[in-house]
Amino acid sequence: MSAKPFAESSEQNKQPILAVLQHEFAGIESVLEIGSGTGQHAVFFSAELPHLRWHTSDVHENHPGILQWLEEADLDNVVPPIRLDVATDAWPEHSFDGVFSANTAHIMHWNEVEAMFRGVGRILKPGGRFCLYGPFNYHGQYTSPSNERFDQWLKERDPESGIRDVDDLNALAQQTGLKPAEDYAMPENNRILVWEKR
Repeated sequence: MSAKPFAESSEQNKQPILAVLQHEFAGIESVLEIGSGTGQHAVFFSAELPHLRWHTSDVHENHPGILQWLEEADLDNVVPPIRLDVATDAWPEHSFDGVFSANTAHIMHWNEVEAMFRGVGRILKPGGRFCLYGPFNYHGQYTSPSNERFDQWLKERDPESGIRDVDDLNALAQQTGLKPAEDYAMPENNRILVWEKR
């Protein structure tokens, strides 16, 4: 079997994110993770938050790596990945108490970001929280020179990707029944934005 996929960023940011999720997901039972990537976050958070049932999801090609992490961890509260390209695949039929996604909005094209918010608005239970981690702009401005350089690198790689503006995300949220709830400063000029289902 090939070595498990590994993302250094997931290793570095897991503890600060956990501190937020321990608060935001304290009294709930089910979470959908959009874009589980390597599976590292799913294994770490489900182990640290045993009251949760953590549902993984990603595009199909990432499933083998996620399953390697899940099989090795052997946790009974994390669910094998569902196939979820936010713009083209069918979303789950059932609803969730919370949704989490890390480092996805700046990789996605804008139509996919729109599709993600529509999907979250549909599957999140009333009062449920959507926690989105990553770098963000405010009122058209970068929060740091490093984020500006990162955005340039993203756009050189894929012109339709890039750091998203909080104003634009809040406008999407409003259209999909979500309202801004929290905004947490994170290390390395990242944030966790939280919306609540009306």
